[in-house]
Amino acid sequence: MVLGQAGWELQVVEASSGEELTGLARAAVAQGCTAVFVAGGDGSVGRVASALAGTETALGVLPAGTANVWAKELGLPRLDWLNLFALEDAAQMLTQAQVRMMDLGECNGRTFLLWAGMGIDGRVVKVLEPRDRWEKALGGINYATQVVWKSLDWSGIQIRVRASGKDWDERCIVGVASNIRAYAGGLFELAQEARVDDGLLDFWLISGRSLIDVVYRTVQVLLGAHTEDPGIAHFQAAEATFESDVLTLPMHVDGEPIEMQAPVHFRVYPKALRVLVPEALQPRVFSRGDVPAGPS
Repeated sequence: MVLGQAGWELQVVEASSGEELTGLARAAVAQGCTAVFVAGGDGSVGRVASALAGTETALGVLPAGTANVWAKELGLPRLDWLNLFALEDAAQMLTQAQVRMMDLGECNGRTFLLWAGMGIDGRVVKVLEPRDRWEKALGGINYATQVVWKSLDWSGIQIRVRASGKDWDERCIVGVASNIRAYAGGLFELAQEARVDDGLLDFWLISGRSLIDVVYRTVQVLLGAHTEDPGIAHFQAAEATFESDVLTLPMHVDGEPIEMQAPVHFRVYPKALRVLVPEALQPRVFSRGDVPAGPS
């Protein structure tokens, strides 16, 4: 393996479930491992990140999932039919890496690396996951089709939000707490200025109640016209509380389906996770001039 050839002492293990993956990551921490490399998608990466939070063990990602949004934010190559050696290339880049510190989010006790959201995307993820390998190959096409299908009989969700002494009450397509710029499997870029080490989460309330609204808002985001629309609320905060008339909310956390009881309380854990970032890359998702935590 590339990492072994570069001098890393490796132990390769395979997990058959998310719970097993979390257990393996915690075992690595107990053994004093310098880093845990995850060959998987954002859901797997998020689970390992939760297990490594607050420890000296760093997270390294080898993008082998469907969307690989965190890997994209770092600038790592993606495994696909046009780049069959992406994992080897990513591993090679990570042999020369800095350790950077990043924030993690939490909602009702569940830690997340990238985002946690409710609304149409929560409904879609509940239908899509878990997916067979052939379905994952369809990627964004499958996701977009399900969004349209699930919007036909849907009238949005009423969300009441309180944060930083302010209140919002909106009928929404989506309500999300995000730690990064990208969203919806990397199809959209919600917040160009989002940073993973600023001690804040980016919150978005995208109003609407029909398929037409879903299509309209999607076009807005794709064109970058969403930031000035009064029907889309955006704010940054260290914590926020979401309430709804729906007591059990279908949600997603790092792209994995979950149901939570309202109210949902979000908070940020500043610089709670050590992550490996190739020295050759300067990802925009980190603040400029931020001092690395130390050598890898």
